[in-house]
Amino acid sequence: MEKEVLEKYKRAEEISTKVIEFSKGLLKDGIKILEIAESVEKKIFELGAKPAFPLNIGINEVAAHFTPASDDTSILKVGDLVKIDIGVHVDGYICDRAFTICVGDEKHQLIEACEKTLKEALKLIKPGAKICEISEVVENSLAEFGFNPIRNLCGHGLERFVQHAAPSIPNAKNDIKDELKENQVIAMEVFGTNGSGWVKESYPALIYQFANDRLPRLLEARKILDMAKFKFEKLPFTKRWLKEFSPLKLDFALKELVNIDAIKAFPILKEQTDALVAQAEETVIL
Repeated sequence: MEKEVLEKYKRAEEISTKVIEFSKGLLKDGIKILEIAESVEKKIFELGAKPAFPLNIGINEVAAHFTPASDDTSILKVGDLVKIDIGVHVDGYICDRAFTICVGDEKHQLIEACEKTLKEALKLIKPGAKICEISEVVENSLAEFGFNPIRNLCGHGLERFVQHAAPSIPNAKNDIKDELKENQVIAMEVFGTNGSGWVKESYPALIYQFANDRLPRLLEARKILDMAKFKFEKLPFTKRWLKEFSPLKLDFALKELVNIDAIKAFPILKEQTDALVAQAEETVIL
Protein backbone atom coordinates (compact mmCIF):
# COMPACT_ATOMS: atom_id res chain seq x y z
CA MET A 1 0.00 0.00 0.00
CA GLU A 2 1.33 3.42 -0.95
CA LYS A 3 2.54 5.58 1.93
CA GLU A 4 0.16 8.42 1.03
CA VAL A 5 -2.83 6.09 1.05
CA LEU A 6 -1.78 4.54 4.35
CA GLU A 7 -1.45 7.99 5.91
CA LYS A 8 -4.99 8.87 4.87
CA TYR A 9 -6.34 5.66 6.40
CA LYS A 10 -4.44 6.43 9.60
CA ARG A 11 -5.81 9.96 9.65
CA ALA A 12 -9.35 8.61 9.23
CA GLU A 13 -8.74 6.22 12.12
CA GLU A 14 -7.36 8.98 14.36
CA ILE A 15 -10.36 11.18 13.66
CA SER A 16 -12.78 8.31 14.23
CA THR A 17 -11.23 7.68 17.66
CA LYS A 18 -11.91 11.29 18.66
CA VAL A 19 -15.42 11.10 17.23
CA ILE A 20 -16.18 7.90 19.15
CA GLU A 21 -15.12 9.49 22.44
CA PHE A 22 -17.18 12.57 21.61
CA SER A 23 -20.24 10.48 20.77
CA LYS A 24 -20.03 8.43 23.98
CA GLY A 25 -20.37 11.66 25.93
CA LEU A 26 -23.70 12.35 24.23
CA LEU A 27 -25.44 9.05 24.92
CA LYS A 28 -27.54 9.90 27.95
CA ASP A 29 -31.12 9.52 29.05
CA GLY A 30 -33.35 12.15 27.44
CA ILE A 31 -31.15 13.26 24.54
CA LYS A 32 -32.77 13.44 21.12
CA ILE A 33 -31.28 10.99 18.64
CA LEU A 34 -31.42 13.76 16.03
CA GLU A 35 -29.10 15.83 18.22
CA ILE A 36 -26.71 12.88 18.45
CA ALA A 37 -26.60 12.40 14.69
CA GLU A 38 -26.17 16.06 13.82
CA SER A 39 -23.56 16.65 16.53
CA VAL A 40 -21.44 13.64 15.56
CA GLU A 41 -21.56 14.37 11.83
CA LYS A 42 -20.64 18.01 12.52
CA LYS A 43 -17.71 16.83 14.65
CA ILE A 44 -16.37 14.72 11.78
CA PHE A 45 -16.27 17.78 9.54
CA GLU A 46 -14.71 19.93 12.26
CA LEU A 47 -11.87 17.42 12.63
CA GLY A 48 -11.05 17.60 8.92
CA ALA A 49 -12.78 14.53 7.52
CA LYS A 50 -16.19 13.68 6.05
CA PRO A 51 -18.86 11.13 7.02
CA ALA A 52 -18.55 7.98 4.92
CA PHE A 53 -22.26 7.46 5.56
CA PRO A 54 -24.95 9.04 7.76
CA LEU A 55 -24.48 8.22 11.44
CA ASN A 56 -26.29 4.95 12.12
CA ILE A 57 -28.09 4.81 15.47
CA GLY A 58 -29.64 1.42 16.13
CA ILE A 59 -31.78 1.20 19.26
CA ASN A 60 -32.71 -2.17 20.81
CA GLU A 61 -34.02 -4.40 17.98
CA VAL A 62 -32.78 -2.09 15.20
CA ALA A 63 -29.53 -3.54 13.85
CA ALA A 64 -28.56 -1.21 11.01
CA HIS A 65 -29.49 1.46 8.44
CA PHE A 66 -31.34 3.77 10.81
CA THR A 67 -30.54 7.46 10.99
CA PRO A 68 -33.03 10.04 12.25
CA ALA A 69 -35.12 12.18 9.95
CA SER A 70 -35.03 15.96 10.31
CA ASP A 71 -38.34 15.94 12.23
CA ASP A 72 -37.48 13.00 14.52
CA THR A 73 -38.31 13.84 18.15
CA SER A 74 -37.49 10.47 19.76
CA ILE A 75 -35.10 10.35 22.70
CA LEU A 76 -32.85 7.83 24.40
CA LYS A 77 -34.22 6.19 27.54
CA VAL A 78 -32.61 4.32 30.41
CA GLY A 79 -32.18 0.68 29.41
CA ASP A 80 -31.96 1.33 25.66
CA LEU A 81 -29.31 -0.75 23.91
CA VAL A 82 -27.80 1.79 21.51
CA LYS A 83 -25.52 0.95 18.57
CA ILE A 84 -23.46 3.78 17.08
CA ASP A 85 -21.95 2.99 13.67
CA ILE A 86 -19.52 5.68 12.48
CA GLY A 87 -17.93 6.02 9.06
CA VAL A 88 -15.13 8.55 8.57
CA HIS A 89 -13.31 9.12 5.30
CA VAL A 90 -10.30 11.16 4.26
CA ASP A 91 -10.20 11.59 0.48
CA GLY A 92 -12.35 8.46 0.11
CA TYR A 93 -10.28 6.23 2.42
CA ILE A 94 -12.74 4.95 5.00
CA CYS A 95 -12.53 3.94 8.64
CA ASP A 96 -15.72 2.14 9.72
CA ARG A 97 -16.21 1.49 13.46
CA ALA A 98 -19.10 0.74 15.79
CA PHE A 99 -19.85 0.25 19.46
CA THR A 100 -22.85 -0.39 21.70
CA ILE A 101 -23.84 1.08 25.05
CA CYS A 102 -26.75 0.47 27.42
CA VAL A 103 -28.14 3.83 28.54
CA GLY A 104 -27.76 4.23 32.29
CA ASP A 105 -25.88 0.95 32.79
CA GLU A 106 -22.15 0.43 32.33
CA LYS A 107 -22.45 -3.33 31.80
CA HIS A 108 -24.59 -5.52 29.57
CA GLN A 109 -23.87 -9.16 28.78
CA LEU A 110 -24.78 -8.86 25.09
CA ILE A 111 -22.38 -5.94 24.68
CA GLU A 112 -19.65 -7.87 26.49
CA ALA A 113 -20.24 -10.86 24.22
CA CYS A 114 -19.92 -8.82 21.02
CA GLU A 115 -16.80 -6.98 22.21
CA LYS A 116 -15.06 -10.22 23.26
CA THR A 117 -16.09 -11.90 20.01
CA LEU A 118 -14.69 -9.02 17.97
CA LYS A 119 -11.35 -9.30 19.79
CA GLU A 120 -11.22 -13.02 19.03
CA ALA A 121 -12.08 -12.45 15.36
CA LEU A 122 -9.48 -9.70 14.99
CA LYS A 123 -6.77 -12.18 16.00
CA LEU A 124 -7.47 -13.98 12.71
CA ILE A 125 -7.67 -10.92 10.45
CA LYS A 126 -4.40 -11.36 8.58
CA PRO A 127 -3.28 -12.47 5.11
CA GLY A 128 -4.10 -16.12 4.45
CA ALA A 129 -6.98 -16.39 6.90
CA LYS A 130 -10.02 -18.16 5.47
CA ILE A 131 -13.43 -16.50 5.68
CA CYS A 132 -15.01 -19.66 7.08
CA GLU A 133 -12.46 -19.76 9.92
CA ILE A 134 -13.24 -16.21 11.00
CA SER A 135 -17.00 -16.73 10.82
CA GLU A 136 -16.75 -19.92 12.88
CA VAL A 137 -14.94 -18.04 15.65
CA VAL A 138 -17.67 -15.37 15.64
CA GLU A 139 -20.54 -17.85 15.98
CA ASN A 140 -18.76 -20.03 18.55
CA SER A 141 -17.71 -17.08 20.70
CA LEU A 142 -21.23 -15.63 20.82
CA ALA A 143 -22.62 -19.08 21.59
CA GLU A 144 -20.38 -19.30 24.66
CA PHE A 145 -22.37 -16.37 26.05
CA GLY A 146 -25.68 -17.92 25.03
CA PHE A 147 -26.31 -15.57 22.10
CA ASN A 148 -26.79 -15.92 18.34
CA PRO A 149 -25.01 -14.09 15.53
CA ILE A 150 -27.07 -12.10 13.04
CA ARG A 151 -26.72 -14.57 10.18
CA ASN A 152 -27.59 -12.23 7.33
CA LEU A 153 -25.19 -9.43 8.32
CA CYS A 154 -21.48 -9.45 7.53
CA GLY A 155 -18.14 -7.86 8.07
CA HIS A 156 -16.80 -6.48 4.80
CA GLY A 157 -13.98 -5.00 2.83
CA LEU A 158 -13.42 -1.28 2.29
CA GLU A 159 -12.13 0.41 -0.84
CA ARG A 160 -11.74 4.03 -1.83
CA PHE A 161 -15.22 5.61 -1.81
CA VAL A 162 -16.74 2.12 -1.38
CA GLN A 163 -18.05 1.39 2.10
CA HIS A 164 -19.10 -2.21 1.36
CA ALA A 165 -16.56 -4.05 -0.80
CA ALA A 166 -15.40 -7.65 -1.09
CA PRO A 167 -14.85 -9.80 0.82
CA SER A 168 -17.94 -10.38 2.93
CA ILE A 169 -17.33 -12.07 6.28
CA PRO A 170 -20.60 -13.57 7.59
CA ASN A 171 -21.28 -13.62 11.31
CA ALA A 172 -22.31 -17.28 11.07
CA LYS A 173 -20.55 -20.51 10.11
CA ASN A 174 -20.14 -21.15 6.38
CA ASP A 175 -17.93 -22.98 3.87
CA ILE A 176 -16.35 -19.91 2.20
CA LYS A 177 -12.69 -20.83 1.81
CA ASP A 178 -11.59 -17.55 0.20
CA GLU A 179 -8.50 -16.14 1.92
CA LEU A 180 -7.77 -12.60 3.07
CA LYS A 181 -4.98 -10.87 1.16
CA GLU A 182 -2.24 -8.43 2.00
CA ASN A 183 -3.23 -4.73 1.68
CA GLN A 184 -6.94 -5.46 1.99
CA VAL A 185 -8.84 -3.16 4.34
CA ILE A 186 -11.38 -5.05 6.42
CA ALA A 187 -14.22 -3.71 8.57
CA MET A 188 -14.65 -6.65 10.94
CA GLU A 189 -18.17 -6.40 12.24
CA VAL A 190 -19.93 -8.51 14.87
CA PHE A 191 -23.69 -8.47 15.46
CA GLY A 192 -25.05 -10.51 18.37
CA THR A 193 -28.61 -11.03 19.56
CA ASN A 194 -30.74 -12.83 22.11
CA GLY A 195 -33.26 -13.45 19.34
CA SER A 196 -33.52 -15.71 16.29
CA GLY A 197 -30.42 -14.31 14.59
CA TRP A 198 -31.93 -12.84 11.44
CA VAL A 199 -32.78 -9.29 10.41
CA LYS A 200 -35.73 -8.19 8.29
CA GLU A 201 -36.26 -5.04 6.24
CA SER A 202 -38.44 -2.35 7.75
CA TYR A 203 -39.63 0.95 6.30
CA PRO A 204 -39.35 3.82 5.65
CA ALA A 205 -35.88 3.97 4.14
CA LEU A 206 -33.92 6.98 5.34
CA ILE A 207 -30.55 6.28 3.72
CA TYR A 208 -29.81 6.29 -0.02
CA GLN A 209 -26.84 5.93 -2.36
CA PHE A 210 -26.00 6.71 -5.98
CA ALA A 211 -26.56 3.68 -8.22
CA ASN A 212 -26.67 4.62 -11.90
CA ASP A 213 -26.69 7.60 -14.24
CA ARG A 214 -30.27 8.16 -15.35
CA LEU A 215 -32.34 11.08 -16.65
CA PRO A 216 -35.13 11.75 -14.10
CA ARG A 217 -38.27 13.62 -15.12
CA LEU A 218 -38.42 15.86 -12.04
CA LEU A 219 -36.03 18.79 -11.74
CA GLU A 220 -35.56 18.09 -8.02
CA ALA A 221 -34.65 14.50 -8.81
CA ARG A 222 -31.98 15.64 -11.26
CA LYS A 223 -30.50 17.94 -8.63
CA ILE A 224 -30.47 15.19 -6.01
CA LEU A 225 -28.85 12.74 -8.40
CA ASP A 226 -26.08 15.27 -9.11
CA MET A 227 -25.59 15.72 -5.37
CA ALA A 228 -25.49 11.97 -4.84
CA LYS A 229 -22.82 11.64 -7.50
CA PHE A 230 -20.66 14.67 -6.80
CA LYS A 231 -21.36 16.28 -3.41
CA PHE A 232 -21.73 12.94 -1.59
CA GLU A 233 -19.15 11.26 -3.87
CA LYS A 234 -21.37 8.19 -4.49
CA LEU A 235 -21.32 7.36 -0.79
CA PRO A 236 -24.55 6.91 1.23
CA PHE A 237 -26.55 10.01 2.16
CA THR A 238 -29.77 10.71 4.01
CA LYS A 239 -32.90 12.82 3.50
CA ARG A 240 -31.80 14.91 6.48
CA TRP A 241 -28.87 16.24 4.43
CA LEU A 242 -31.13 17.56 1.66
CA LYS A 243 -32.37 20.64 3.50
CA GLU A 244 -32.85 22.78 0.37
CA PHE A 245 -35.86 20.75 -0.81
CA SER A 246 -39.38 20.90 0.58
CA PRO A 247 -40.48 17.63 2.23
CA LEU A 248 -43.15 16.87 -0.38
CA LYS A 249 -40.92 17.53 -3.41
CA LEU A 250 -38.09 15.61 -1.73
CA ASP A 251 -40.27 12.52 -1.26
CA PHE A 252 -41.48 12.61 -4.86
CA ALA A 253 -37.93 13.07 -6.17
CA LEU A 254 -36.45 10.25 -4.10
CA LYS A 255 -39.28 7.93 -5.11
CA GLU A 256 -38.65 8.63 -8.80
CA LEU A 257 -34.90 8.09 -8.40
CA VAL A 258 -35.43 4.75 -6.67
CA ASN A 259 -38.00 3.64 -9.26
CA ILE A 260 -35.62 4.32 -12.19
CA ASP A 261 -32.70 2.67 -10.35
CA ALA A 262 -30.73 5.91 -10.16
CA ILE A 263 -30.29 5.57 -6.41
CA LYS A 264 -30.52 2.65 -4.02
CA ALA A 265 -32.60 2.79 -0.85
CA PHE A 266 -31.43 1.12 2.36
CA PRO A 267 -34.40 -0.05 4.45
CA ILE A 268 -34.00 -0.14 8.22
CA LEU A 269 -32.87 -3.60 9.38
CA LYS A 270 -34.54 -5.02 12.51
CA GLU A 271 -34.12 -8.33 14.32
CA GLN A 272 -37.03 -10.38 13.02
CA THR A 273 -38.30 -11.36 16.49
CA ASP A 274 -37.80 -7.82 17.85
CA ALA A 275 -35.04 -9.06 20.14
CA LEU A 276 -32.07 -7.01 21.30
CA VAL A 277 -29.06 -6.53 19.03
CA ALA A 278 -25.54 -5.37 19.93
CA GLN A 279 -22.71 -4.49 17.54
CA ALA A 280 -18.93 -4.10 17.67
CA GLU A 281 -16.76 -3.15 14.69
CA GLU A 282 -13.18 -2.16 13.89
CA THR A 283 -11.30 -1.44 10.66
CA VAL A 284 -8.02 -3.25 10.00
CA ILE A 285 -5.42 -2.84 7.24
CA LEU A 286 -3.83 -6.19 6.45
